[in-house]
Amino acid sequence: MGGGFCLAGQKIFIAVAGNIGTGKTTLTNMLSKRFGWAAHYEAVKDNPYLADFYADMSRWSFPLQVFFLNHRYRAHQEITAGTDSAVQDRSIYEDANIFARNLFEAGNMEGRDYHNYLDLYKVMCAQLTPPDLMVYLSKSLPKLKERISIRGRDFEKNIPDEYLSNLNRYYNDWMDGYDLGKKLIIDSNDLDFLHNSNDFDYIAKQILNALDQRDLFLESRNDATLFQ
Repeated sequence: MGGGFCLAGQKIFIAVAGNIGTGKTTLTNMLSKRFGWAAHYEAVKDNPYLADFYADMSRWSFPLQVFFLNHRYRAHQEITAGTDSAVQDRSIYEDANIFARNLFEAGNMEGRDYHNYLDLYKVMCAQLTPPDLMVYLSKSLPKLKERISIRGRDFEKNIPDEYLSNLNRYYNDWMDGYDLGKKLIIDSNDLDFLHNSNDFDYIAKQILNALDQRDLFLESRNDATLFQ
């Protein structure tokens, strides 16, 4: 559905942020189908570094982060240059503020690589227009481990608890200081938006309420009933 949820040339750009196992990809897919937004997903299956990274983080941290940075930069540019509304599974901002920071502070990325990476990240971000809304799915460590186990990716089976906990901490720090645009923090611990339509409607309503002039974007009766 071209354009989707937009009016008179206006378009929406939403990024879905969150730790490993929060349900970002699932939510991105569901929002895309509900509102007709173009979906941009994180590169996982075609990522040549991911499995190696989880086996040896210190060896593969820098090339992995550069791969993700390049992939998300291209997706971000495509979204902002296009005319269609879009939803992105994880943003470029998480690469530096969460993952690269965690790798460096945990001793899994050399200082020279980290600062080289940050310089590249800053140059790229200077050319980007931030999303209209950053949606952060928050989830506790036990719930993250439960979801990671359910989806059963071999390379994620042995992710250390400390790694996931640190990511949660960095996400909270980042969200506390996020000032590039509107943000929406959703505690998803008790939400099953994949199997429970009421949970998904709740999230959709929160997102629309967070947007500027959200009434302009209610294009169908089905969407309008979210607010009745």
